[in-house]
Amino acid sequence: MRAGAAIRTAIVLACSGAVCLGGAADSPRFSRDILPILSENCFHCHGMDAGTRKAGLRLDTEEGAAAVLGQGAGRSASALFQRITDPGADKMPPPDSGKTLSPAQIDLIGQWLDGGAPWEGHWAYTPPVRVVPAPVRNAAWPRSPIDRYILARLESAGFAPAPEADRRTLFRRIHLDLTGLPPAPDAADRFVLDNRPDAWERLVDELLASPHFGEHWARWWLDLAMYADSDGYLSDFIRPNAWRYRQWVVDALNADMPFDQFTVRQIAGDRLPNATVQDHIATGFLRNTLSNREGGAALEEFRTLQTFDRTRNLGTVWLGLTLECAQCHDHKYDAISQRDYFQIYAFFNNADEVNVDAPLGEEAAARAAAWPGYVARREALLAPVAGELDALQARWEEKLLHAARNPGGPDARWDRAWEVLGLVWGQGDAGAEGQLEGAIIVQTPPADRTQTDRFRIQNYFLRHGELMDPEAFQALKVGEIVRELDALAGELPPMSRAPAMRAARVSRPNRILERGDFRTPGAPVTPGVPAVLSAIHAPADPNRLNLARWLVAPENPLTARVTVNRIWQQLFGQGLVTTPDDFGVRGALPSHPDLLDWLAISFREDGWSLKALLREIVLSSTYRQSSHARPDLRAADPSNALLGRQQRLRLTGEQVRDAALSASGLLHPALGGPSVRPPQPESVTKEGFDNAWVPSEGPDRYRRSLYTFIQRTSPYGQLVNFDLAAPNRPCTRRERSNTPLQALNLLNDPNFFEAAQALAARSVVESPDPAARIDWLFRAALARPATPVERARIEALVREQTARFDRELEAIPPVTGAVGPPHTAENAAWVIAASVLLNLDEFINRE
Repeated sequence: MRAGAAIRTAIVLACSGAVCLGGAADSPRFSRDILPILSENCFHCHGMDAGTRKAGLRLDTEEGAAAVLGQGAGRSASALFQRITDPGADKMPPPDSGKTLSPAQIDLIGQWLDGGAPWEGHWAYTPPVRVVPAPVRNAAWPRSPIDRYILARLESAGFAPAPEADRRTLFRRIHLDLTGLPPAPDAADRFVLDNRPDAWERLVDELLASPHFGEHWARWWLDLAMYADSDGYLSDFIRPNAWRYRQWVVDALNADMPFDQFTVRQIAGDRLPNATVQDHIATGFLRNTLSNREGGAALEEFRTLQTFDRTRNLGTVWLGLTLECAQCHDHKYDAISQRDYFQIYAFFNNADEVNVDAPLGEEAAARAAAWPGYVARREALLAPVAGELDALQARWEEKLLHAARNPGGPDARWDRAWEVLGLVWGQGDAGAEGQLEGAIIVQTPPADRTQTDRFRIQNYFLRHGELMDPEAFQALKVGEIVRELDALAGELPPMSRAPAMRAARVSRPNRILERGDFRTPGAPVTPGVPAVLSAIHAPADPNRLNLARWLVAPENPLTARVTVNRIWQQLFGQGLVTTPDDFGVRGALPSHPDLLDWLAISFREDGWSLKALLREIVLSSTYRQSSHARPDLRAADPSNALLGRQQRLRLTGEQVRDAALSASGLLHPALGGPSVRPPQPESVTKEGFDNAWVPSEGPDRYRRSLYTFIQRTSPYGQLVNFDLAAPNRPCTRRERSNTPLQALNLLNDPNFFEAAQALAARSVVESPDPAARIDWLFRAALARPATPVERARIEALVREQTARFDRELEAIPPVTGAVGPPHTAENAAWVIAASVLLNLDEFINRE
């Protein structure tokens, strides 16, 4: 490799963020000052490949950095500096690149080299440090330390912040951001007239205390948790109890459960001392992986795939790292080996799925009162044949275990019986139980089984064990016994259940899977954390509970940073780190690293309170800026990285539908409960295999979109149209597209036309005077009155449509509908006007 190419490769590695080289706090630092210059002006970021390793060009070790950069010897001995100042063909950046470094930038790199360039780790792996923001000239603007960090950066670039948005815009913005719902029609008027100095703070506190806060912010978390109401894969069986985890998230967010507890309960709530039912339900986070219960599916293969998903999700959701890239080999860019990956995998490898009793209302008391009688009657029913049945079941279990240990035996029926026991255990009125749950009970010695497990495996045997001895089953009249047991069980008060996890009853060996293939186990591993992060006091007792505590340990530099970055992204459209799923060496550098660290430290010091973090951000001047485009920043900052204005954001699909239902008065505000199915075109339903979509009736038809049933193979069409997160992997940032299908959806979808009908009916009641009705409609939809031009256009539309319906009387009932105003030509015209407002760009966007 020529010297010029060698240096070029070395700098490419530096630009990938493989390391951060920096000096004292008051001198230039590689990650903060030098790397942005190199990556933005000199070189592309490609990471470290095998060729550079063979050449010995390493910047991910202290020794390699010293050799390549002349570390400690100053600019005069640095091959890097020589290439930057070389006037010849090997000059960096290359002469034909169209880029150049300014004298100030070259001098900054020289200062860094002269300072010794001591070796540091990647910026995201170093603990956050609270840095005092630089002084600002416009001292009247900041309301929060947040504003000082933002303003210092803006002023250093020669810009001022945007003016504050008007009060109506702010009022609608904060409602949509904190509760996901638009404000009531006249509420904005009251806020505009509220002259109290703390009016904004009062409003923010009111919205943070709203039960709708948890509903809105739960959707953000469920995107990360890949929540859905079905298994996935071809058959895509439903999960009727999945909603219990969703409700746990809503309740936890409304209660402002500290994020460290929120984390621990979802990873290892079952392992907490004196774990409650809610703690078990919280582990439903780990149950949101896909499950394959189809015939022919290999039990261990799909259990392994689920464990892969859990390992990936931990890395994505809490660490912001692409752990899955090390599943088959060492990570190509980050310092994560395949051994590191399988050490994390080992924490989940010995966790099993289980559905736990999770009573609702008075179910627990009713079941407890009825249970002794049920047990007595059950035993009396089975007593005449108990000995014969027990013997048959023992032989049946022995045959199943033999098939499990020796697959491919002479009688393939036993292989299939073992497979079915693991895949479809418990499907029926209660839905599918935890995958492998039946197989796990069979592997548990009878003396160690709970009474409920003994009854459940016996019930399964009586229905599926005829293979053991058909003649004996017939002689013992097992079919009749099953019918009587079913009748007896039908008299028991119902007991709701919830998906959860528990420590494995049957221990599994932990090994590296060569090439990520479950069929080729390799070297043994023990549960542990990646070596690059092991300084964060790796768990001494490696189990899921200590893993969860390690994630939120004060020394962990990632979890708080990753989380506050995503919260910022929800409020500004993009994070301070624009790659929310990748804080590794290939991820983006933070636009405001000191602010990111300040937020992360404050988040921890405020008791991991999500509401406190949100309150701090939305009370800032930065949040309250106008979102209007700024021509002066268009060229210098097209992506708004400097945050010289707020961001105009298209509402999520859920918010679009909820806003229409809320403005129209149709929204049913009940919290919680099973998923519902709003109407949708039959063509969408047919996208799924053996799918059946029966629209909900009554108030359930108008529930909040959070509660809409999510079928993995064919999610709800309107939400997909508006960029619903794919529920097959964690979504760290939703896309915001703009397509003709969205406009057609708003015009023609039954949900939105019913909303227009109801909005028109509501306007007729709330504002009988047609002259004032237009303003009422604008307040209901947009939280502001109409402008004179808008009022004139709506008046003309109503006149035109009234004349049309006077000519076409038969068209009136379909337009006004069952939820609309009385069937008159003028009222039908108001339905059209209401539909226009619900289709406005302003309606589906948050300014």
